[in-house]
Amino acid sequence: MQKIKVLHIIKSLGRGGAEMLLPETLKIHNTNKFEFHYIYFLPWKNQMVAALENAGGEVHCFPASNNFLLLKKYDEVVKFCKTHKIDVIHCHLPWSGFVGRIVHSKTKIPVVYTEHNIQEGYHFATKLLNKLSFNNQNLALGVSEDVSASIKKNINPKIPVRTLLNGVNTEHFQRDTTKGNTIRKKLNIPEDAVVIGNLAVFREQKNLPGWLTAFKKVHEQNPQVFGILVGAGPKQEEIKEMAKELGLEAIVKFPGLQTDTVAYFSAMDIFMMSSSFEGLPIALLEAMSMSCAIVSTRAGGVVEAVRDEIDGLTCEVRDEAALATLATKLVSNIGKRIEYQTAARKRVIEFFSLASMVNSLEEIYTELYQENSNLKN
Repeated sequence: MQKIKVLHIIKSLGRGGAEMLLPETLKIHNTNKFEFHYIYFLPWKNQMVAALENAGGEVHCFPASNNFLLLKKYDEVVKFCKTHKIDVIHCHLPWSGFVGRIVHSKTKIPVVYTEHNIQEGYHFATKLLNKLSFNNQNLALGVSEDVSASIKKNINPKIPVRTLLNGVNTEHFQRDTTKGNTIRKKLNIPEDAVVIGNLAVFREQKNLPGWLTAFKKVHEQNPQVFGILVGAGPKQEEIKEMAKELGLEAIVKFPGLQTDTVAYFSAMDIFMMSSSFEGLPIALLEAMSMSCAIVSTRAGGVVEAVRDEIDGLTCEVRDEAALATLATKLVSNIGKRIEYQTAARKRVIEFFSLASMVNSLEEIYTELYQENSNLKN
């Protein structure tokens, strides 16, 4: 049987949520039916390349140092699609989406676009380009109902918009106490300390200054609490400097980008997220699968994953005092903390299965391929 050739286009292959999801989905895709290729543009953001290649994907970098040069790569992408006889293109996030839509206009290869964020969170120019080009593709997927609603409200597209919830590999993301204790020892955190953590790209959307402000309040009432902020990004030095100014230099650990995120999640008791806006964050679902108790702002699709006082505790965006109060509640009440740790994993297993997400994607790829084949005939 001839395989359906799918090309994923994404700006970078760093450690963002959308990027990290690609190798996880590839691991469970039906590679007897589908062949997967990946194009990215920022050569210095390549942390997921090895994971994709190890899972059987073919990865190609078309180097571009900025968004304007990225758009100019469309001609190379067109040639690639013709040479490799690509059947379906799947784009992620706006700038890759713009490239995919140009390629669609030149080749008529069906394009599906996944939107990972709400439109309100984008720069004015990005929102405008998205609106002007959005109908030049076959299908848009929102990673949460909130994201899909934002597309419909701000763009009002003529093409179909569906919600396909992000998923997590619950078999892989399971708590490993031995790994967690190893990380604690490495970071000089006592085994019996309560650890509040986060895993994020250090950018404005994640509001990590708000995270540190909330953590400071928790630590003032509970000196035995430690923090771990895993990741890197444009705000990295600013966040580290703020930690020093707050007197948290020895208390909040910054291990940087990490490959074995299971080990770091296993070192956390509470996963605290302070985001200003979100789609449906992969790190949150992974933390839930890892049996971390969740404390988060109600940013975007967070509320679709975490039901307040059922699967975790939530508060309004940018309310650091409330975030601190909720985290303090779980630090001081071990019974409640264990209850939410158990509830978080149960929620993900029942409603955010990666296998279900992959099955839906394969149905979409097949549907677009067949529709295009019928048009050719």
